[in-house]
Amino acid sequence: MSGWEPDPLPGYRQRTFALGPDPDGEGDLEATLVRRGEPDTRARHAVLMVHGFTDYFFNTELADHFAARGFAFYALDLHKCGRSHRDGQTPHFTTDLARYDVELERSLAVIAEESAARVLVYGHSAGGLVVSLWLDRLRARGATASAGVAGLVLNAPWLDLQGHAILRTPPITAALRAMARARKHSVVRRPNPGGGYGATLHRDYAGEFDYNLQWKPIGGFPVTVGWIHAIRRGQAALHRGLDVGVPNLILRSDHSVREAPDPELIQRGDAVLDVAQMARWAGCIGNRSTIVPVVDAKHDVFLSLPGPRAAAYAELDRWLDSYLAGSAAPSTPSEPPPSDGSAPHG
Repeated sequence: MSGWEPDPLPGYRQRTFALGPDPDGEGDLEATLVRRGEPDTRARHAVLMVHGFTDYFFNTELADHFAARGFAFYALDLHKCGRSHRDGQTPHFTTDLARYDVELERSLAVIAEESAARVLVYGHSAGGLVVSLWLDRLRARGATASAGVAGLVLNAPWLDLQGHAILRTPPITAALRAMARARKHSVVRRPNPGGGYGATLHRDYAGEFDYNLQWKPIGGFPVTVGWIHAIRRGQAALHRGLDVGVPNLILRSDHSVREAPDPELIQRGDAVLDVAQMARWAGCIGNRSTIVPVVDAKHDVFLSLPGPRAAAYAELDRWLDSYLAGSAAPSTPSEPPPSDGSAPHG
């Protein structure tokens, strides 16, 4: 484990974890922990942020917001993602989501080295699935409190496979499992040549944010069989019911929109995932959940247009008020599933 070094983001530092050989045969793995500013040994609260697919940490506005609420801010670029991608590796590729546990727990250890802060874990999209599964395993080991984890925020977590209901049937799942064994690097979805959701974000297109287009390309990275099979296995485990062991906030858009070539048509709504599926499965995260739809929010609610983004921050602050006071935010029952068990394509 190396020491802290300057990060490409001004005012941020990064620390690299060596994780050893990749079980999927793509060289040696490394993960990168990013910290906002200098360590604060007096910090009582910290946040550990985990990105989604075709993503990495770049949202300094969100980091600044947490810092203003008294949180030491850390973000983890998972192995093969963003800062942690190395030559010869397939971006974001893994065949087992549990392999992220090592770098997540090393991140907690670093935070503990720097302060005695209680850690709020944050996960977006696929990262929301990853951290929920990890925290369930942490709780099962009786290690939640000793690891310093005290809360969870999920931003549009990926709780089920979007698209037509036939994609979630046992025959398709069995076929995916067989393909994953034989051709794990085969591509099942190619990048969107028109940019789609990504074009609503970046300031060079129709958005207002700036980030590295090699680490987060406008059209996304290719989706491989081995990776999507790992996601489906994780989602199946979630559907059987998890207990993340801590109070949790789940933020999402209030509706999905079909991805369209014109980014102006998909500025309001989740153009990536199916929010009805999030509503259906949110109750499987744990028993102290607060679930909040944000009107007109995008897939990443904190990258929405200014109005919905402000509403998302207001909902986060409302929940943080209770969290910082040392009590769980009031729980709300999970929303009912769609009447036919399916949902529109997002």
